Amino acid sequence: MTGSSYLSAAELSSVGSPTLWAVTIVGVLVLLVLDFLVTRRPHEVSMREALGWSAFYIALPLAFGAWIWSRFGSQQGVEYLTGYLVEKSLSVDNLFVFMLLLAAFAVPAALAQRVLLYGIAGALVLRAVFIALGAAALQTLDFAFLLFGLILIVTAIKLLRDALSGHEQEVDINKMRSVRLLRKVMPVVDDYHGTRMTIRQQGRRALTPFALVVVAVLATDIVFAVDSVPAVYGITEDPYLVFATNAFALLGLRALYFVLHAALSRLVHLSYGLAIILAFIGVKLGLHWAHGIWSGVPEIPTLASLGVIVGVLIVVTVTSLRATRDQVPGEPEVVSERH
Repeated sequence: MTGSSYLSAAELSSVGSPTLWAVTIVGVLVLLVLDFLVTRRPHEVSMREALGWSAFYIALPLAFGAWIWSRFGSQQGVEYLTGYLVEKSLSVDNLFVFMLLLAAFAVPAALAQRVLLYGIAGALVLRAVFIALGAAALQTLDFAFLLFGLILIVTAIKLLRDALSGHEQEVDINKMRSVRLLRKVMPVVDDYHGTRMTIRQQGRRALTPFALVVVAVLATDIVFAVDSVPAVYGITEDPYLVFATNAFALLGLRALYFVLHAALSRLVHLSYGLAIILAFIGVKLGLHWAHGIWSGVPEIPTLASLGVIVGVLIVVTVTSLRATRDQVPGEPEVVSERH
């Protein structure tokens, strides 16, 4: 983050020209359509297929980051890469919630990737809305940085409290507001009917469990958008880079889910790491806000932020793997013990 005063509408700068925005949005839509075509015939995803798509969706954003670096300079390049790393880290936690939902709704393996894809598409739309609102807030509210920082610190405290309490993370679909609301509006059948969301039963239109799980996943997207957008605005003030990091982090989630499915339950310390990262970015935003009032207040450079984030992720990954080294891969009971 740069500059010693608050941004005004005239000062809000971005590397995203209208042409670059248009090309990026079209590219994201093309990739989404491609994913829908790949999943048009429900099938269980092999590890080879998942690894191939994951490699593609990691190479693509890294190549884009190299282009940003060469085209716009090292400052924008570091901001993009740091923002992407933050969003990818948060997306792993997002995947764990998806895993719990898929298990709670007993989603057949062949339908899992289509559910994930609906969740990713919904998340992209929600992130775009929140990014636009965030940009508007930065232009009009002097205390926007402080507000974003407080949101992240509150979220970090909640994550840390939940992790320290050691309570089991589980999903009771009968208590979910979205599920209860849908059941009041329409009847729900017990069995899946492929990717169909509704069927006609006894002359009435009824929802399938597939529709319920898709809505549940979309509902969780709202919660994650509230955290992730302020987090990346803590790294860069450029709305285009914020959108690009979110889009690239989300697009690869479908394939990454199947690669990490067995390993997700072993990342038992991830919540601690995310709490530290969100709190750190919250403090960074608070210092930036204070710097706009008192120039003597120091700011945290983006490169230093990148070092802290990478260091935290390495530490929690190593400690998680050590803590679960005796765990048998695929043990179902471990899923509810992650904290």
